Amino acid sequence: MNFATLPKIELHCHLDGSLRPETIIDIAKREGISLPSLDKDEIKRELIAPLECESLDEYLEKFSIPNLVMQSEENLRRITFELFEDAARENVKYMEVRFAPLLHTAGGLDVDDIIQSVLAGMKDAEKQYEIKGNLILSCMRTMPADRAFEVVEKGKKFLGEGVVAIDLCASEEEGFCGKFVGPIALAREYGYRVTIHAGETGIGKNVLEAVELLGAERIGHGVFIKDCAEAYNIVKEKHVVLEMCPTSNVQTKAVNQFSEHPIYQFHKDGIKVTVNTDNRTVSDTTMANECDIVFREFNISENDYMQIYLNSVEASFADSKTKDMLKKFMP
Repeated sequence: MNFATLPKIELHCHLDGSLRPETIIDIAKREGISLPSLDKDEIKRELIAPLECESLDEYLEKFSIPNLVMQSEENLRRITFELFEDAARENVKYMEVRFAPLLHTAGGLDVDDIIQSVLAGMKDAEKQYEIKGNLILSCMRTMPADRAFEVVEKGKKFLGEGVVAIDLCASEEEGFCGKFVGPIALAREYGYRVTIHAGETGIGKNVLEAVELLGAERIGHGVFIKDCAEAYNIVKEKHVVLEMCPTSNVQTKAVNQFSEHPIYQFHKDGIKVTVNTDNRTVSDTTMANECDIVFREFNISENDYMQIYLNSVEASFADSKTKDMLKKFMP
């Protein structure tokens, strides 16, 4: 299968992990931002996490440089447009991009300005390319729960305008869900959909709690349900969809190598899986590359791919009109 030409859907992609290196350099030069280097190849080495990362925390260190240039409305709009442009050029038809607004306030921007700027960049791309998108607001698990309330409240007015869901991300500790029951419950009340990063770092029980305590409809990664029967069963029984990211999962050592990734075993057992990049720059990947990895390692069939594509359509937080459009692209 030629995944470069097949239609694709991406449900798990971080804005700050998907910047073009040349854009970082351009903005840094223009705004006098200090970087380790202004050479594109050297900056790429600073941005891309190696496959030999020791942990998720080491992987997350790669986000410090991108956030230096994501502190103005103009830059956020440009960076978002470029991400959707890159995706459209590899035949991604629909994309949900997530970002943590509170990471972009260092230059004085308000959360409202930040969300509006990212929305504008997405809509610029939708006008120019055959791609549709929505945004997911991420709350940082390393911040107090009251900061999550702030994101939920300020993002509320953008629901129906391109913001569709709430997320919890960053370093994963056991039992984190209990801390965020309040803000996520409020988000659901307001109409946000819910996807939660969980089960990425060896703690399958976090997935169970994300579903039971937070009402997660989708799980970012979820690799370690393989080691927690309760989590595995609830994901399967409730048709919770896993947003899986093979390259990222090798980098963060959720799995040691691609051949050990549980994505195909989950798929064969009836768990709904999707394929995603996580971070295009930090993982040095594309959707076509992630699909190629799954095909190469597990020899998936065209029917498998069509099922995963359909899983992605149905699990997306898009409206019914967009879902109907996406089904027409099915190979």
